[in-house]
Formats: sequence, structure tokens, C-alpha cells
Amino acid sequence: MIPTDGRHARRRSPWPIALGAGILAIVLVAGIMVYAAMRKEERSGFTGSEVATQQPTQPAPQLEEPPALPSWPRWGVTHTQFSADTESGEVVEQARGLLGRVPMLQNQHIMGWGVGNPEPSPGQYNFRDLDRRLTFMSSSRAVPVITLCCAPDWMKGGQAGRTDWSKNHTVAPEKEHFDDFAKLAVRVAKQYPTVKHYLVWNEFKGFWNSDTNAWDAAGYTEMYNKVYRALKKVNKDIQVGGPYVPIDSYERGPRSELSGPWGTVDQRALDAVKHWIANKEGADFIVVDGASMPKGQENLPDDFGAQAKFSAITEWLRKQSGDLPIWWAEWYVEPDNSQWSEEKRTAVQATALMEFAKSGVTTALYWNPQSKDRGDCPGCLWQPKVGDEMPMAGLLSGFTKWFPTGVEVQEVRTSDPKVRVLGQPRQLVMVNTSDREVTATVDGRQVTLRPYEIRWSGRGGA
Repeated sequence: MIPTDGRHARRRSPWPIALGAGILAIVLVAGIMVYAAMRKEERSGFTGSEVATQQPTQPAPQLEEPPALPSWPRWGVTHTQFSADTESGEVVEQARGLLGRVPMLQNQHIMGWGVGNPEPSPGQYNFRDLDRRLTFMSSSRAVPVITLCCAPDWMKGGQAGRTDWSKNHTVAPEKEHFDDFAKLAVRVAKQYPTVKHYLVWNEFKGFWNSDTNAWDAAGYTEMYNKVYRALKKVNKDIQVGGPYVPIDSYERGPRSELSGPWGTVDQRALDAVKHWIANKEGADFIVVDGASMPKGQENLPDDFGAQAKFSAITEWLRKQSGDLPIWWAEWYVEPDNSQWSEEKRTAVQATALMEFAKSGVTTALYWNPQSKDRGDCPGCLWQPKVGDEMPMAGLLSGFTKWFPTGVEVQEVRTSDPKVRVLGQPRQLVMVNTSDREVTATVDGRQVTLRPYEIRWSGRGGA
């Protein structure tokens, strides 16, 4: 778990001034004692609350090999701050069943999002949290993925031995520590030899140049190349991808080479992608993330039509990269304060997944928003502290089973455009994008769908 920074507001003491001399003497004595102790330890300019202690060397976990699958599953999840590995035993078993019934990709970051600092001081490793997450992933039949973010504080201008979580995710390693970050990536790869897919960094965090008002694509690419070379030396079969830049859009923005009814893509993000493509030393896939809605706005032209943005960006990426496999590390479809029902939320997600499949996305990782406490958990895969399955889990399982990478995606006729359909030779999925019941002829058969209903149907004797 990520601790708080432990800071509190300070108030002036109400004690009488007459006591000041006595207090000052006590403070001086205490200060001398503290100073003497601190001389033996590394001090920190940060105010974070996590102080590293020397951990006993633990053997790497014995993880089962990922399941042998006939095709790449395409769909998966990213574990975030709260996940099954910290739930009670019964909930763990239920979550393991949900994620493992149809093996899918499972992704975990090396620092933050549920795990602590993997290298609090140079050469001092602590993989306790990562071991726990990777062990759960293995036990739930995962095809494992690791995101190489974030970096220990001592690589970012902080002092060894402390972790300031208030800055952890927004600060990139300093240039002189790019080699150290690559060495950490190597250490992670050796700790988990069953992991063969790595994403380098997360959303260009810390690589924004305020002077140029643009992404520091050159700085990121320099770090990426060092990590890429280092991982390939560990195992040439390891697959590495970047740049994991957020591709934002605006309702009406400056000139861009990519726009549509859903808005105008920020050209600075496209320029960052193109710089990485032109200057990378190699890549096995290209990875981005983004949202269907323009920044700070509602979906355009509507909640369901906006999902076409994902196909447009995917097609652009493929053309720019020379047809590299396309990964979406995160995607978001719901505006802030939408008050959507779970039925509508899942229906909109279904149309986004349809766009990914139609445009030939290789991998799409769902950012699982699990919460700590029992209660409402919009978009979660299981109910926290309870374990009951939620609709998004079934949607991901269905797409993983029926629409893996390489499956033949087919056009399916529908008599009513409010019913979106995606098919393959043996199965189709229908989504009612209306808040009212709809009767339509789909694939030659009449169906009646409830508001926002998602329905799977066999084809050709399946």
C-alpha cells in the first residue's frame, strides 16, 4: 500500500514565554542526540514517511509458467492500488476464479499501484509486494505483464532510504540515473523469468518540458533505449514496448493531423509518438493510452459514438509505426460526475472493446478500479470485501474467449443502428446503446434487448 506523506499542519505553542528557557534547553539536548543518531543514517530532503530498512534476502517466488494458449488473448487487466492479493481468503478465491476462468493478461507496475519501493537504496532490493502480486497473477492463470514505472527516489533527486509518495508518480529519473533504472529493470526481469512483456514507464510522467510546452520525447526515448538494450541482454525473447504516452483530445483544439466527430487529438502527443518511432533502437510493440472524451468535456458526438476515437488513433499508430502491434495500456470512456448506471457503463465499455477488436488492436489492458472498502465500486471486476462478480468481469472474459488476437472479425447486419454488433465465425455480441427496449433483426434473427443490454449469441452451430 502507498503510505501517506505523514505531514501535518503546525501551530504556534500556547505555552507562556516564561517556560521558553527550559524548553529550549530540552530541545537542544534532544537535538544533539538526534543529530548524533542521524549521522549514522542517510538523511532525506523529502518528507515521505516510508524509511527503508534492510530486508533479509528472500528467494524469488517459484511462479508457474503462463498457460499455453492457441492465440494471444488480446484482453487483460492492470492491478491497481487495491486488488485480490490483499483481500480475505474467500474473496481471493473468487477473484482468482473470475480472472482465471478464461486466461487473460494481467499487468503490474514495479512501484506504486499497490507495491512499495523495489530499490529503496542503491543495490538494496525489496520485492516483497511485487512477489505477492506476481504470485497471485500466476495462481490465476495470468499471462503476466510488467510496467517499468515508477523509479526510486534516489534516482529522482531524493535521498536513498526514503520514499516520498506525494511525488513518486510525477517525477522521472534524472538523466544521470537512466542507467540505474535500466539496471533495476534487469533485476526485475531476473526476479520474474516467466514475464516476457514489459511496458517502459507510464504516461510520460515527469517528461513534460514546461519551457517548450511540449513532451520531452527525446529524454524519454533516451531512457527507453537503455532499458530496451538491457532487457534484450537478459533474454532476447523479452518483448519491450513504449512510449506509453497519453493521447488526449479537445473538443476544438489547435491544428492536428488527427481529428473526427469525437474531437481533435493533441498534436503534441502525436509528435512525441513520431519522435519515439524515429529514434527508438527497437520495439516489439507500440503502447499508448487515452480517453474517448475530450479533456474536461462530455463524449462527442455522444457516449457511444465517441468510442470511434480509439479506432482512429489505432489506425494512425499502425500507419506511423510500420504496422507494429498496437497496445492500449489504459482507456477511459466515462466523463467525470456522469452518474451512469452500471448497465450503461458496461454497455459503453462493450462498444469501446468492439472498436479495439475491429481496428486490430493487439492488446488492451483494463485499468481495474478496485477500492479498499465494501460498497459501490463503479466498473470494478468484483465487489470489494465480498467477491461477487460485477458486469465488467463477464465482459472481459467474453471478449477474451471469443475475440483473441488473430480471430476473423466479421461485419454483422442489424436492422436498427441502436444495436451495435461484432461477430466472428462462431459467436457474436450485441449491445443495445439505447436507454429503451429495442427489437431488431440481427444476423437474420429477431431479438429484443433491454435498455443497455449486452447479449452473446452463437453462430454456425456453435
